[in-house]
Amino acid sequence: MLTSNKNLWGRGAVFLGIQEMIFQFAGGLGIFLFGIKYMGEGLQNTAGDRLRDILDRFTANPFMGLLAGIFVTILIQSSSGTTVLTVGLVNAGFMTLRQSIGVIMGANIGTTITSFIIGVDVGEYALPIMAIGSVLIFFFKKAVWTHIGQVMFGFGCLFLGLELMGKGVEPLQYSQAFKDMTLSMGTSPLLGIFAGTIITIVVQSSSATIGILQELYAQDLINLNAAVPILFGDNIGTTATAVLASIGASVAARRAAMVHVLFNVAGTIIFMLLLSPYIAFVTYLSELWGLMPAMQIAVAHGTFNVTNVLIQFPLIGLLAYTVSKLIRGEDHTIEFKAKHLDMMVLETAPVLALRQAKQELLRMAEFSKEGLKETAEYVFGKKVKNADRALKYEEAINHLDKQVTAYLVKLSTHPLTQLESGEHTMLLETTRDIERIGDHMENIVELVDYQIRNNISLTDDAMGNLDEMISLTLETLDQAILSIKYSDKTLAEKVLSLEEKIDKMERDLRKKHIIRVNEGRCEVSAGIVFVDIISNLERIGDHSVSLAEAVLSQ
Repeated sequence: MLTSNKNLWGRGAVFLGIQEMIFQFAGGLGIFLFGIKYMGEGLQNTAGDRLRDILDRFTANPFMGLLAGIFVTILIQSSSGTTVLTVGLVNAGFMTLRQSIGVIMGANIGTTITSFIIGVDVGEYALPIMAIGSVLIFFFKKAVWTHIGQVMFGFGCLFLGLELMGKGVEPLQYSQAFKDMTLSMGTSPLLGIFAGTIITIVVQSSSATIGILQELYAQDLINLNAAVPILFGDNIGTTATAVLASIGASVAARRAAMVHVLFNVAGTIIFMLLLSPYIAFVTYLSELWGLMPAMQIAVAHGTFNVTNVLIQFPLIGLLAYTVSKLIRGEDHTIEFKAKHLDMMVLETAPVLALRQAKQELLRMAEFSKEGLKETAEYVFGKKVKNADRALKYEEAINHLDKQVTAYLVKLSTHPLTQLESGEHTMLLETTRDIERIGDHMENIVELVDYQIRNNISLTDDAMGNLDEMISLTLETLDQAILSIKYSDKTLAEKVLSLEEKIDKMERDLRKKHIIRVNEGRCEVSAGIVFVDIISNLERIGDHSVSLAEAVLSQ
């Protein structure tokens, strides 16, 4: 009986030991992840809302994109975050595929900073650092000190989490099964790559998995032969976030995500072919500089990513070509960036600057026409892709509106002749009208969304009426754009007569709608959608007239 009780107590102690190990490791991992996220948020808040602008403005060539990728990743402490942001910018048309490749490469270098931070053993100061951070957060009112407090508190959490994870994995040094597993990873590197990839996909943070790896290596629970392949797998696993972010995005955005995958997989293949000399190189550096174990992993991570960029940076064109072949399809990306607004021209040749502003305004106008076409397709086909494109056109119009307006405002500070001054005023006014056309497109999309959500059906007569009015509105807008393009007053006069037809049609269709409702052939809810759509079309006609009148006033 006593022997049985001893066995029971023994099993209970083992269970409690395993439970404590799991709790410490899981809790430590949670605090570590929170620390990275909170520190990244603090750095982002300190930088303000400039991260997207940095990637937008400083990616004129791949090298600048590389530097921007490094900088932004250091700020947000997440290569996945930078890559997702990049995919979003490509999807929105702010960045080309070739520009995005440089940023993605830079993100891979930037993310190594976290492992170097971890490599500096300041774990015993984690709690005082958190205390200072919390004081700054709770007792200082200025936003800048609060954000610095966030950075410090997150920094402390990062090391506290590492300490807890380290204590959690300590008992593994007595586990023969774990030793056998790490030994098998050392003799079978592919197994290590697979393990690193899966763990990173699950945790959704390569910094976290590399932090775990650093702790295991520091505890002498894994050797360098097993650790390096896992590190390669971490780099492959981190690409999953960008791939998920690209689902449902444009062809260009999916290609950007695929570049991230190809870049890290190709780097892993190259280094796996050179695995033995690479491990010997890391060992040599570690002995030469007297590096602590955690810093050895950081150096391995850093040299891998920097060397991978140096090898593949000249091959950006090949990477772009490869992903274009792998992911086929027509690219419907809308370029948000202004193409014709040159600040140098604005300073030296105001007349040419006016022409450039007009060219950009015509791009806006074409976006409004294409957006209205996509809106019409959504009205009749109810396909989400048409709604998405229409809304992207509207977003592009808003973006260009700000750029063109800012350009024209700066131009107004330069001496202009009376004729140039009149054209300047006309461009400012028409820019606003085009932006308003985009707003009415968005209104119609939202009305169709409401119709779909509430399962509202329009009668065949109503759909036929909409088809007729949309066609007339498109023709009116098209003629208005042409009148501006060619400064053609005859076309502008035609716009006025077409808009009169739109006004008359809107009044007639309202009457027909009332008749259908009274006869019970149309539901009230359907009528509301119908009337609001034709009202927005009529307003688009009004703004088309404003465009034409601007031409006539010259």
